[in-house]
Amino acid sequence: MLVIVGYIVVAASVFGGFALAGGHLAALLQPVELLMIGGAATGAFLVGNNNKAVKSTLKALPTVFKGSKYTRALYMDIMALLYELLTKIRKEGLMSVEADVDAPENSPLFTKYPTIMADHHIIEFLTDYLRLMVSGSMNAFEIENLMDNEIETHHHEGEVPVHVVAKLGDGMPAFGIVAAVMGVVHTMESVGLPPAELGILIAHALVGTFLGILLAYGFVGPLSTLLEQKLHESTKMFQCIKVTLLASINGYAPAIAVEFGRKVLFSTERPSFSELEEHVKSAKSR
Repeated sequence: MLVIVGYIVVAASVFGGFALAGGHLAALLQPVELLMIGGAATGAFLVGNNNKAVKSTLKALPTVFKGSKYTRALYMDIMALLYELLTKIRKEGLMSVEADVDAPENSPLFTKYPTIMADHHIIEFLTDYLRLMVSGSMNAFEIENLMDNEIETHHHEGEVPVHVVAKLGDGMPAFGIVAAVMGVVHTMESVGLPPAELGILIAHALVGTFLGILLAYGFVGPLSTLLEQKLHESTKMFQCIKVTLLASINGYAPAIAVEFGRKVLFSTERPSFSELEEHVKSAKSR
């Protein structure tokens, strides 16, 4: 939603200011210039990226128009789920969660948290490491190293759309210059026309530079920053699970282990100790 609001503010400020200065908005409507800039940018996007990067970028772009799913409620759900799992392990042993881990969609514990179940990345990360804990063949240091490597891989994969969109935005002003040069070439071909008509052709050519810069810094470039912020949010969820499980492996009680996870969250989404405690109690009673 904020993306659309931001786009409206950018367009209103630029085009509104131009109109207030006495400019004619119709002069900025140049479909051919947009075709050259947009077509060249699309071609460069396809040339400069492999299939995996293209697919991940196209998949990531629609998410910028949605709000963040990593809310305080989601973090409290994951910590409540972790608390219940670790409590069950502490009371009944590691093997007691084997059925829950192997088929989370049929687990009474997991199905209590539909928001967590809706994210297969979280479920896969959590169940994979619970399975390793059940196997009992790895120590805390080995599991931590494996977690760090997986989180790093996830982060590198998430950075692909960020870099692709950033480079695309960086190239927009250059494509605008290309469109402007083509307009100037067309103007030079028409030097026999009256000065008034030549002025119109020159104005049309300059619109290409204007559109390239506007698209780069007002529309495309900011998307890479937003994608990067969303990537950091998704990584924080894995870090929360990581420190909670490691605290449990190192012998801390479930309530303390969950507190470790709470402490790594961003302050804007981190629930207070009493909020989390109340949420865990209500979740257990369901």
